[in-house]
Amino acid sequence: MGSENGDDGLRRRGCSCTKDDFLPEESFKSMGNYFKALKETPSRFVDRLLTRSQDSVEIHDMKARSGHEMKKTLTWWDLMWFGVGAVIGSGIFVLTGQEARDSAGPAVVVSFVVSGVSAMLSVFCYTEFAVEIPVAGGSFAYLRVELGDFMAFIAAGNIILQYIVGGAAVARSWTSYFATLLNHKPDDFRIVANSLHEDYNHLDPISVGVCVIICVLAAIGTKGSSVFNYIASIIHMLVILFIVIAGFIRADFKNYSDFAPFGARGVFKSASVLFFAYIGFDAVSTMAEETKNPGRDIPIGLVGSMVLTTVCYCLMAAALCLMQPYGMIDPDAPFSVAFSAVGWDWAKYLVAFGALKGMTTVLLVGAIGQARYMTHIARAHMMPPWLAHVNAKTGTPINATVIMLTATALIAFFTKLGILADLLSVSTLFIFMLVAVALLVRRYYVTGETSSSDRTKFLVFLGLILASSAATAVYWALEKDSWIGYCVTVPIWFLSTAGMKFLVAQARAPKLWGVPLVPWLPSASIAINIFLLGSIDAKSYIRFAIWIGVLLVYYFLFGLHATYDTAKETLKEKMALQNAEEGSVAAESSGAATSNH
Repeated sequence: MGSENGDDGLRRRGCSCTKDDFLPEESFKSMGNYFKALKETPSRFVDRLLTRSQDSVEIHDMKARSGHEMKKTLTWWDLMWFGVGAVIGSGIFVLTGQEARDSAGPAVVVSFVVSGVSAMLSVFCYTEFAVEIPVAGGSFAYLRVELGDFMAFIAAGNIILQYIVGGAAVARSWTSYFATLLNHKPDDFRIVANSLHEDYNHLDPISVGVCVIICVLAAIGTKGSSVFNYIASIIHMLVILFIVIAGFIRADFKNYSDFAPFGARGVFKSASVLFFAYIGFDAVSTMAEETKNPGRDIPIGLVGSMVLTTVCYCLMAAALCLMQPYGMIDPDAPFSVAFSAVGWDWAKYLVAFGALKGMTTVLLVGAIGQARYMTHIARAHMMPPWLAHVNAKTGTPINATVIMLTATALIAFFTKLGILADLLSVSTLFIFMLVAVALLVRRYYVTGETSSSDRTKFLVFLGLILASSAATAVYWALEKDSWIGYCVTVPIWFLSTAGMKFLVAQARAPKLWGVPLVPWLPSASIAINIFLLGSIDAKSYIRFAIWIGVLLVYYFLFGLHATYDTAKETLKEKMALQNAEEGSVAAESSGAATSNH
């Protein structure tokens, strides 16, 4: 009877909009409760800072808060094409031209290799977590387990930012290539509002319309979206194959005579921005909860899609810079304009069509991923639990899908692509660095099992890896010519990683699939992500700091108290269940003893 009532309550929560759907926790029952909670903020913060979740809680308990299960319909084939569909979009079709012209020249292909290596290292880290903790929460769930609630919340806020900003950037790029397809300039389809700042005054109604269509597709069902995605992605890959072959046919190798006009700094600056082109694979990890065989399907799907994507990116970037001198590349629709420049004007329509296909799948997979992140964050009550509801008929989180895509459309309507790409790179590199740290913690520290000496050594080596990586990035950003500092920071990183490898015993081995070369691979991921952070402009960090400030205000006013109450309520329920089970066992034993007597 109780379960039936509980189910009814969850069902009402999903379709209603009462106060309890948004702030059901004890701290928000009255103003008196809320002021009492605010007074307890320091002690509650310490509790949440030090508390770590468990695999079983994320896999079982958290999912129950959505009312209905997500449907397990995906295979490695679906995941691989979701990975391709999630990644190959505006990053390659727009940012390649922008970075080749302004920052890297033909060496933009090296920038793609650098950012691709960084992304691949992060893919490995994500894959082990996704196999071990196959839930919709992705990196948020992984960080809750290994780094605690507070760090998970900071990551969650940046995950939300990453998806909203990333989707907005792709939606605006969609307008650019749509305009090319119709022989227009992108601004022909935008409304100029002179009263707004120049970075936000080119209003883009088409991007809003695209977001609405994607919202409907994402809400209908994951398997249906998967079929649409891999059909569209296969067509997209054929267009990419045409671009590469045709580009090399029309190549002029004189365009490579000045391969790296902006030097190494230009290459790494471009790599930090072009990391945007690889964003999306983490959305695939959020689909682990809907995967039939996570231990097999996730590694094949994630790693396979990333290898395919990196090869495509490098070949496309090389072809673009061979067709046109880097200084003449168009920043809005580089491939279409390049084919016009070499006399194949007809090809620009095929390229624009392929780009639109790619951007549509990126938006679709991003919408699916961001809604699942939001769902799991809401399950933890860091966001209103109304967002955690999974629709019984579609098996999808419709509430979260609508809210996230509404925010995406709003940002896309106002904000230019360059601002979005830089801000997105800061947020994403930060999250990927945290996931690599979490993987090292998972392997080397288990509460109650790791000895105090191993724990101390592990923390020292991890601190040195982070410090040396940060010092290398800062030195790169501040010192233009000298290389002496690297002779200090790089050996410290190497020796710290070697110390962790040979002087600290691993506390946990992966059950099904594990990252190879631990701690070297996650340590390298930390180093390269932090290094790329050092190549991003100061304005992006100011925007990032403002966002972190907004997150902290929300956390200390609402999120902290909601998660604290939820954790304590869950603990009470478990204790009551345990006492009931013990009472039942005692009663059975007493009854058996009386019967025997």
